[in-house]
Amino acid sequence: MSDPTRLFRSPSTSNQGGFSRRHMLQTIAGGAIAAPLAATAWAAPVAKPRPRVAAIYTHCTYRSHAHVILENFLGPYLFNGVPTDPGVDIVSIYADQRPEKQDMTPALSKAYKLPVFETINDALCVGGKTLAVDAVLSIGEHGNYPRTELGQVKYPRKRFFDEIVATMKRSGRFVPVFNDKHLSYRWDWALEMYQTAKKYKIPFMAGSSVPLATRRPNLELPPGQVIDEAISIHGGPLESYDFHGLELLQSMIESRRGGETGVASVEFLSGEAVWKAAQQGRWSIELAHAAMKAELGKPLEDLRTVPGEPKRPVHALLITYRDGTRATILRIGQDSTRWNFACRMNGKPSIHSTAFYVGPWDNRNLFKALSHSIQHHFTTRRSPYPIERTLLVTGTLEAVMRATRQPGKPLPTPELGIAYQPTDFRAMREMGATWTLLTPDVPQPPGVHKLNHP
Repeated sequence: MSDPTRLFRSPSTSNQGGFSRRHMLQTIAGGAIAAPLAATAWAAPVAKPRPRVAAIYTHCTYRSHAHVILENFLGPYLFNGVPTDPGVDIVSIYADQRPEKQDMTPALSKAYKLPVFETINDALCVGGKTLAVDAVLSIGEHGNYPRTELGQVKYPRKRFFDEIVATMKRSGRFVPVFNDKHLSYRWDWALEMYQTAKKYKIPFMAGSSVPLATRRPNLELPPGQVIDEAISIHGGPLESYDFHGLELLQSMIESRRGGETGVASVEFLSGEAVWKAAQQGRWSIELAHAAMKAELGKPLEDLRTVPGEPKRPVHALLITYRDGTRATILRIGQDSTRWNFACRMNGKPSIHSTAFYVGPWDNRNLFKALSHSIQHHFTTRRSPYPIERTLLVTGTLEAVMRATRQPGKPLPTPELGIAYQPTDFRAMREMGATWTLLTPDVPQPPGVHKLNHP
């Protein structure tokens, strides 16, 4: 069994210890440099104290969201090729579940001297009586939770949020919150979270890591274009990966002429009904081929089969926006790092396409840019992109899951008239310089159990 503290232990800088440039890149990339070094060797002088952050998560195991986000909060990480200090300090932990043998919480607590509390309130108060942190990192992903009758995992994001807000209200102080992924599996709860944040002026950020990945080729859609049709393609399961596909789509087309207007209807298709709809012109097979070519470097002979990948059931989400824009989320093949996009604009036949590259180690390095964005949110009290993006995606995904009960039948979504104006978030994106340093031959840092060891 591997040593469970290895991931968090500061490596020796001695030549006798075999320290090398490759080791340095591995440890910086994996967030494995101890906090004292992070505060001295890499940090620029700051005029005010570093924000104190409470980490609230469902569970922390190797490659869970808690792991791959927190490792970029506990030491320097590479962002656009530059070793970057988090600029904030994790000071407390709440773990909702502690899976036997795989739980990384004890190693995390020991290596960084972080107290672990039994309640969210105590973590936010750091053992005291009132709020004692300046921001809250809420990671409600992974863990052993039941599913709804529609198959949605009942992650406790709303419960986390409610308990966080209760402590803030009692203390009379409201601090930034980040909510990992969509707001809730229930639309009414998601809307309540959004409205509560607005009511108490809580700086609120949420969403996916995928929109921040490197675009290959680099594709920038100028603001104010008319998006005639767009497609987003992923290679993962229903709901959990459709969320990312939807947020990728939204991040690309929300800057169209007039800004975001909301979603008018959704429709779910699976199996042969997907290809029949393409033949009927209900979604563009040409856009799908262009999006896949951006990833693979050459077009597929048949979208039904991706060479080297097992065949998996195809499904499609057909989205109609209130301004008439049409979009499709398509699941093709089986690849957890497949995030592709294509569109036509302004009534012209030319296709604009790109693939979102996540770096080596599957999706693990995708969370560096997201962590950077969260840290920006915590230090400036401003989300780098509108919370309304994730609110709309949350509602769209929930509607899609209801639409799975009646495949092929459009489901009107009058509740999703969510209009907003986008912001330029290019400064938060990984533009590609990191992948000239962190290459696939750099070994991935080990985990807490030999079964999880790469």
